Amino acid sequence: MGPIENILLRRGVDVLQGRLPPGWSARLEVTDPRTTETVVRVAAPDGRVAELEVWVKRRLDPRGALELADQLGATDRPTVVISPWMSSATRARLAGAGLQVVDLTGNIRLVLSDPGLFVEAAGAEQDPSPEERRATLKGTKAGSVVRALCRAELPVGVRELAALSGATPGYVSKLVTALDREAALTRTGDGKVAALQLARLLERWAQDAPLSARATGSSWIDPRGLDAFVKRLAGAELRYAVTGSLAAARRAPVAGTRLATVYVEDPERFGEAVGLRPTESGANVRLLVPEDEAVFDEAWDEGGVRYAALPQVAADLLSGPGRGPAEAEALIAWMGANEGVWRG
Repeated sequence: MGPIENILLRRGVDVLQGRLPPGWSARLEVTDPRTTETVVRVAAPDGRVAELEVWVKRRLDPRGALELADQLGATDRPTVVISPWMSSATRARLAGAGLQVVDLTGNIRLVLSDPGLFVEAAGAEQDPSPEERRATLKGTKAGSVVRALCRAELPVGVRELAALSGATPGYVSKLVTALDREAALTRTGDGKVAALQLARLLERWAQDAPLSARATGSSWIDPRGLDAFVKRLAGAELRYAVTGSLAAARRAPVAGTRLATVYVEDPERFGEAVGLRPTESGANVRLLVPEDEAVFDEAWDEGGVRYAALPQVAADLLSGPGRGPAEAEALIAWMGANEGVWRG
């Protein structure tokens, strides 16, 4: 390791020491003076010791985490990765490969079997020293690229995605490069998108552009209940698209739906047309006015009812309250197993 890596290593061990339980210790030890090979020795109060192989990275993103995990392969020796900062996605990929995680902001996950120890601590969720402005999926333009990725026939190139989304090739290239670093997609050698990591892509979209930032909502009640509401939707001539639990249940039901969420152009006009009443409590219908009309254009029909595209539904649920994220997880799992159905 170079001088900067050695500084990061010492600081990382100090951060780890500060989060260990009383009586535990973490310190560096050179195991071979000829090669200056260094391990982190974690000692329990009873004297038992675990030696951790160390990897120090100046920067590490989710793609780099996957590559590092592949590089290390299966090993019985505990290994800790230290970096100035790691995102939640990066940490999750390292932990999934059985690696220990320490960053200098205090994000830690350390799991040892002998001596038995489990430490998980939260540090910064945002990079305190970003190298460059992070590409974001916020806004209608980014949303159009995400939608294009979800419906395109793979592999697909940047110019094809630009044509599908209406964005410029330069903008699409920037987003695709960022999503590749996030391990939300995989590219071929010539830069085409070869595969999507759908869950990660939609999670990133929901994080950057939560439903509350993409639509304005109002609460309504159908006194006759949701079953009657859905029946009247089948005859509604106004423009709308059902999202949320009601839409997800068409493909991956988790539990009974208590709230219908519907994109509409004009809540008052829509509410009057289908017999809804505005309410401040006890709502069973939520009407949303979207900032992007694509939610209507990509709707699909079942039984005369129009539903938002499934990637849209999953992203809406991921940023929703209550059991929304769990419903999104079930829907994304269904989408992964039935890609030819919803993409076709």
